[in-house]
Amino acid sequence: TDDDKTNLLAAVRAKAAGCPLAISLINDPSLASLMEPLGIDAFINPRTATVSSILRHIRHGRVRAIYSIGDAEAEVMEAQVLASSPLAGKLLRDVDFPESVLVGGLMKGGKLVRISGTVRIEEGDVIVLFALAADVAEVERLLQVSVDYF
Repeated sequence: TDDDKTNLLAAVRAKAAGCPLAISLINDPSLASLMEPLGIDAFINPRTATVSSILRHIRHGRVRAIYSIGDAEAEVMEAQVLASSPLAGKLLRDVDFPESVLVGGLMKGGKLVRISGTVRIEEGDVIVLFALAADVAEVERLLQVSVDYF
């Protein structure tokens, strides 16, 4: 429903009735802190979901998922590394990431690998990056295809 209280109550009642997994729709992000005390397993915020979907389509490179954090203060991006991306072929320690950027994960062949400076980023790898808003454009540059690709 459009009423957060009704949605929370429905999720709590579902858990009490034995439902193994309860997810609630909430429009007010300040209610997220109530999820754990109420025993609700997860929540969906329509605004956040919409923003993330839009950002995924406007970001450059092969972005698979993107999440806006706070009031668009930061983003978490999951992207596939393309052959002509500036990241491809480099060791993590050799990539000149902006200061606010953190590598959150790297998958090779569908398997999560331990992050270290000696890991080489290759075409097809999936990388998860956290970036403050001021550095998102630079992260996009690192993920996009170079001009000579075409």
